Amino acid sequence: MNSFPEAGPGEAINLGKPSEPRPAATILLLRDREQLGTPEEGLLEVLMLKRSAESHFMPSVWVFPGGSLDPEDGEGLDGLRTCAARELEEEAGITLDLSSELIPLARWVTPEVVKTRFDTWFFLARAPEGVEVKPDNFEMTEALWINPTDALTAAGAGDMAIVFPTLKQLEALVPSASTDEAMSRAAADPNASKVVLPKVIGDERNARVVLPHEDDYPD
Repeated sequence: MNSFPEAGPGEAINLGKPSEPRPAATILLLRDREQLGTPEEGLLEVLMLKRSAESHFMPSVWVFPGGSLDPEDGEGLDGLRTCAARELEEEAGITLDLSSELIPLARWVTPEVVKTRFDTWFFLARAPEGVEVKPDNFEMTEALWINPTDALTAAGAGDMAIVFPTLKQLEALVPSASTDEAMSRAAADPNASKVVLPKVIGDERNARVVLPHEDDYPD
C-alpha cells in the first residue's frame, strides 16, 4: 500500500486574509473501454495523470489534466474551454479540436485556508478516436485510463493518492455507464455551473472538509 504523499509548498495553510482564487480549468477526458472491438457495457473510463514528485502543488497526486487560465486563452466559458484543451495537449500530448463538445460538470473553489487557491471549472469531453497519451514527463509522469469506481476503490485502499475535489468528480461519474450517459447527465444538471466552496473544520489533528449542503457547513 502506498502512503499519501507529503503536501507541496502551494498547499500550505494560510490563517490570514484568504488569497484570491485563480481561474482554472480541468478536463475529464472520457472513453468507453472496448473488448474485441466493441464498447464494453458499464466500463466508462476517464484519463488520469500522476503529478511529478517534484511539483510545487500536489506532488505525486493523481489528477485530471488542467491548469490556470492564461490571458491568451480568452475570457468566459470559451476561454476556460480553451484553457482545458491547451492543458490537455501540454500535459498529455492530446490535441482536442476546439469545436469538440466540452460540457461543464462542476465548478469548485479551493478552501480559504489553503495558500494557493483556484476557481476551477471541470469539463467533460470525449476522447478522440485512437488517441495516444504522452505525459510531458515534467509536470506529469504517468497516465492511466481508469473506470471511476476502480479509481475510488484504489484511493480508498491507499493505492492512488487522489485529493478531495477529484474524488467528488469521480463519484459524479459513477452512475454513468458510458461516455454518452455521463455527458448527457452533466448537460442536464442545473447545478453544474454553481460555485462549490468547501470549508475545513476542526483542528490540525482532526481537520475535515465539509460541503455547502452538509449540516455542519459554517455560515
